[in-house]
Amino acid sequence: MDLRPELQPPPVPPERLDALCREIRRIAELVSDGAGKAEADAAVAAFNEATGHRYDPLDFAEYDTCRDLEEFAREAARPAWPRVPDVTRDELVEIVRRVVADPASPDRDYYELLLDTNVVHPHASDLISHPPAGLEDGVATPEDVVDALLSYRPISL
Repeated sequence: MDLRPELQPPPVPPERLDALCREIRRIAELVSDGAGKAEADAAVAAFNEATGHRYDPLDFAEYDTCRDLEEFAREAARPAWPRVPDVTRDELVEIVRRVVADPASPDRDYYELLLDTNVVHPHASDLISHPPAGLEDGVATPEDVVDALLSYRPISL
């Protein structure tokens, strides 16, 4: 199934990716230096303003423990909360399919974020790796995962 353009990861021009990589490295150095805390905090705030994200200094200091520089830059270049109105069940199934199909894809994180942002379940993308009771052991299809996501109802307080 083809996804409509607003559900696809926006392309990131190489120049933008390079500029973000340079800035991430610069901020990581400021943070690890420790001597210029005010300068590091200002750089993080400016980065967040420019990208629409909410990173903190620790994100820059330890980004390489869970992803590489280009992955961090690609994430920063894309929308922080890609909310798309009127996402259909079929589109959600396709998003789950794309996450499952290629775990090493550079777009996987974006599709997981898209899923987390567009359903009310508080841990939507976690259901892909950890399906609900009765759907364990690799028998959960993308349709099963989406049905579990869509059946979730928050508790009213």
